[in-house]
Amino acid sequence: MPAPPADETARTRWLITLYGLTAFTTSLSARSLDPILPEIARDFAAATDTVALLASAFALPYALIQPFLGPVGDALGKRRVIAVATLLTGLALVACALAPSLGVLFVVRAIAGAAAGGIYPLVIATFGDRVPQAQRQVALSRLLAFSTAGQIAGGVFSGLVHGLVDWRGILGGGAVAVFAMGLVLWRDIRREPDPPPGRLDAAAAARRYAEIVRIPMARRLYAIVSIEGLLVFGVFPYLAALVAGWNMGGPLQAGLVIGAFGAAGVLNTVLAGPMLARLGLPAMQRLAGGLICFGFSAMAWAGWQAGAGAPSLGVAPVVAGMFIVGVGYFTMHNTLQARATEVAPRARGSAVALLAFSFFVGQSLGPLLFGSALVWLGPVAALLLVGLGMLLLGLVLSRAL
Repeated sequence: MPAPPADETARTRWLITLYGLTAFTTSLSARSLDPILPEIARDFAAATDTVALLASAFALPYALIQPFLGPVGDALGKRRVIAVATLLTGLALVACALAPSLGVLFVVRAIAGAAAGGIYPLVIATFGDRVPQAQRQVALSRLLAFSTAGQIAGGVFSGLVHGLVDWRGILGGGAVAVFAMGLVLWRDIRREPDPPPGRLDAAAAARRYAEIVRIPMARRLYAIVSIEGLLVFGVFPYLAALVAGWNMGGPLQAGLVIGAFGAAGVLNTVLAGPMLARLGLPAMQRLAGGLICFGFSAMAWAGWQAGAGAPSLGVAPVVAGMFIVGVGYFTMHNTLQARATEVAPRARGSAVALLAFSFFVGQSLGPLLFGSALVWLGPVAALLLVGLGMLLLGLVLSRAL
């Protein structure tokens, strides 16, 4: 990659490209696992609902590390921590691909989650530091576009190459991409070093966290984002099993469903500005909740049709439903993410770390909740329940902001 330019606008483009590619590779490696979970379950002779908890094994350490990495980034340099975390994530993902047993896979997946916790939240905080406020919303939406393009690529690529490459090869390919990006980030820091590391003061960090959580808007953001992560992402580990159980296909079709969610994120980068200008923030959040509810309802309808033996449209209704869910989700989440950079401008690393902590705690609990709902209610009712929950969350969010 060329050296970063000196002009402010060009430097913003450089940041978007550099950290956008980082977000792309890490999202690709994370989402490539979802379509192949049934294969991993067969390989280790384990139940699918047990293997689905690999999502929690990644998300929970990701969440728990945030209160530590936020102050570390503020003290030692966010870009420096991002580069090291990306390299460690790549190494941990290599270990995932080589895991000899399901137990080892859970352990190294948790290590990968803890390492990855130092990437995206600190990237958001870095944008808060280095991108002027007038350009920040657009810059963050483009960063999100890179991340969601990685989700598309991860889901679709995993489905396409399944059968030619086993699950270990798929995970290994993603690991190499993440590690290579870590080397690029480290080279960028050598070209333009961060300020010398400061002293990490644990007591001061604790005071900063206490000050942040005393801010009413911060408390609202963190509560809403945790529920958002719990409801939306609890479904993902079960998508491949649902598609197969409804006789709609295998890993390729599941990859298309996951890719549709990411494609909605790319579309959101185009729609977000006009929607905000035309509707205003409260109405936009109500629309977001309604879209997510409608999307999950469409998926539930497709499952009900399959269970009733009605003429099948294949996986198309599930793909369309997940696309609509994605449009609503990214509309909602992008607002929360942008607000998080402003709740505590003097401690952005810590404020965004708390947002990520809240989001991934919810996300780690999601598979447990949705798996229980599948057992007790069945897939149709479980999807409808999630959709209703997100509709209510959109209504609450429209008032809270």
